[in-house]
Amino acid sequence: MASRSTPSSSPPPRRPVGTVTRGTTNPNRLRRMDRWIAATHGAVLRRADAPVAVDLGYGAAPWTAVELLARLREAAPRVRVVGIEIEPARVAGAKPYERDGLSFRHGGFEVPLEGGIRPTLIRAANVLRQYDEQQVAEVWERLCSRLAPDGLLVEGTCDEIGRRHVWVALGPEGARTVTFATRLGSLERPSDLAERLPKALIHRNVPGEPVHAFLRDFDRAWAAAAPYASYGARQRWIRTARALSADWPLADGPVRWRQGELTVRWDALRPVG
Repeated sequence: MASRSTPSSSPPPRRPVGTVTRGTTNPNRLRRMDRWIAATHGAVLRRADAPVAVDLGYGAAPWTAVELLARLREAAPRVRVVGIEIEPARVAGAKPYERDGLSFRHGGFEVPLEGGIRPTLIRAANVLRQYDEQQVAEVWERLCSRLAPDGLLVEGTCDEIGRRHVWVALGPEGARTVTFATRLGSLERPSDLAERLPKALIHRNVPGEPVHAFLRDFDRAWAAAAPYASYGARQRWIRTARALSADWPLADGPVRWRQGELTVRWDALRPVG
């Protein structure tokens, strides 16, 4: 019989990486991001043998994870969603919502999935807002290292009811694009989205930085497209996007523009220095 003093062979549990967020959330808050993910990454999710999507830092209530599963399954019926939260009480509160294809785990930026699974998608919305800008690159690198070879990290910020949203899409190699998405009927000018820039860009909206120049040109193109407002805000947005595409490397086209979205290559907005 083993002695009572014999140490356990199991390693001590690792402390999750990251800090607790405010946890504020609302139903349908991330619908614009989810819609974009399903449209642009759905084919990759469908091709994967056992696709796993992570809702990282889902907050005090599990609504965003529940909605992510429903929306992704319209594009990829076999996808599973794992909600990960660094606050144990939030995980316990989400457990009653588990169902086929949806589970919740305690963790952080280490993205602890059973069997070392590499997710095909990590969505981290409104998570890095409380961090310092200098911490963003390290977090991005850590999360991207957890992705499957064809995986996608989507990290960004939105307002409380999901009318305005800006996110960065990253692959295992790093940042790819920045998407601006809005409810067009509530938009006065595109630079109103500046307050929702992700942490990597929000402090860079100053003269001399590419994102500041982009938002300036965005506003100018929007103003020049004012005559198209008589045909509706959507037509004005599409005209604005066409004008911007002459000077900025847009990564999408009219199909996405009609949804109140516009995506630009990351390298064009990358911070100076």
